[in-house]
Amino acid sequence: MNPLQDMASSVPMNEIRDALVRLPLAALLGAALALRPKLKGTPPRMPAVVQTQIILSVVGAIIMLVVGASLARAFGIVGAANLIRYRSKIDDPKDAVVMLGALAVGLASGVGLYALATFSTAFLMLELGIIESFEKGVKKFDLTIKNGDKTDDLRDSVERVFNRFKLEYQLRASAETELAYEVTLPLDVERDIVTDAILRLDPEGKAAVDWSEKKNKAK
Repeated sequence: MNPLQDMASSVPMNEIRDALVRLPLAALLGAALALRPKLKGTPPRMPAVVQTQIILSVVGAIIMLVVGASLARAFGIVGAANLIRYRSKIDDPKDAVVMLGALAVGLASGVGLYALATFSTAFLMLELGIIESFEKGVKKFDLTIKNGDKTDDLRDSVERVFNRFKLEYQLRASAETELAYEVTLPLDVERDIVTDAILRLDPEGKAAVDWSEKKNKAK
């Protein structure tokens, strides 16, 4: 085998060797940041956002492996990334990062880094499989709470109930007579138990709770 053939055969091994070190390191450091200790008084972290941060660190490492020292590749990646436009809301932020990952491995394939593209795809699939194995099925609801002119006074207590059950929530509206939330409810948490906990906040028994399941819009 001549020197040129030796050089050509060693390139894929160099790609894999670099990726074998850098991608797990990126995942480890990304996890350290995403799972950093929670300080007292800070808002609850959404699991989907934590997972996305970990995956994003790996995607960034893949992109930099593709770029290397090539300024032309860097400009190419910026241009390709600018082509991505989302016409509809993506419910799971991981899907947006997977799109970037697909872009990265596509660029690697396009510039001839076949071993890097293959290894990166396998690594991302493994990482996604591990992360998504910890996910639980959820449903999203619009939750309306009414308790006359004292409804707004219940807000802090209602949100403590959400935190006790480790529910993700967003306040949609707050008025004197109504509170409206978007609540993500895991399938292993019974809605009636959450409802009873909210109703017990009003000792006079005048509170009303209404759950309306949100349906995914057709794309």
